[in-house]
Amino acid sequence: MSALVSPRFDLHVHSTASDGLFTPEAVAARAKARGLDGLALTDHDSVAGLAAARRQAAAEDLVFINGVEISVEWQDTPIHIVGLGFDAAHPGLLAGLKTTQDGRLERARRMDAALAAAGIAGTLAGALRHTAHPAQISRAHFARHLVEIGLFADTGKVFEQYLTPGKPGYVPHRWATLAEAVGWIRAAGGVAVVAHPGRYEISSGQMRVFLGEFRDLGGEAIEVSSGSHVPAHMRRFARLARSFGFHASQGSDFHGGAGADLGGFAPLPEDLPPVWRLLNGDVKK
Repeated sequence: MSALVSPRFDLHVHSTASDGLFTPEAVAARAKARGLDGLALTDHDSVAGLAAARRQAAAEDLVFINGVEISVEWQDTPIHIVGLGFDAAHPGLLAGLKTTQDGRLERARRMDAALAAAGIAGTLAGALRHTAHPAQISRAHFARHLVEIGLFADTGKVFEQYLTPGKPGYVPHRWATLAEAVGWIRAAGGVAVVAHPGRYEISSGQMRVFLGEFRDLGGEAIEVSSGSHVPAHMRRFARLARSFGFHASQGSDFHGGAGADLGGFAPLPEDLPPVWRLLNGDVKK
């Protein structure tokens, strides 16, 4: 079919293939139940769930777009870049993602030691119980373990006191560079998108420098509407999208927990070109 008019697409969604609570199949089924027209599964540094999610999306008569969320470090700041509409079998992309995955378990071992030094022992074994893919272990899995053993009421409270820069249990890690992440996505025929820009602790001036570098490397879109954006964020990043000539994306950043549900974001401003206009080969049933 041709591209949908004003579709309800959720273009930032996670599953158990990384740190989500729902299987890829369950994510697609929930998208249908939530009244969406389509979705992109964007697991962290992994495309392992795409095939299963695509099969279920087809059964649900949903548009499905290949996605991934790549962890990047820019000027000592962790930033995430979403890739959309790429060839999931592209060898360059797969090799790049493997380099990021290989470091996750080693970082988890160092997090375990750091938490033990802070008086909380045995966290790696507990965190591993929350993931079916050890190579995808993340801070979220440690946070769920700390909730499970009764130290915190929810994962948000964990991140207020642990696992973030300057707090016990946080371990820095060498993620991909911005050039690497954008390059992998573009080489595989995809579109690079800045994920939830309102979450990054960088100044307005730094944000403009970052977006300029992103654009110059071939980045084409920015999440204007996100499950973690308040109205002020939307207004700010809509202005920046216009200024830099970016297409606008939208996504809940659904993980299945206490955050936004699928489709949990505001509509995009009507004057901004939506990112799915760049995905004509994928936006079809």
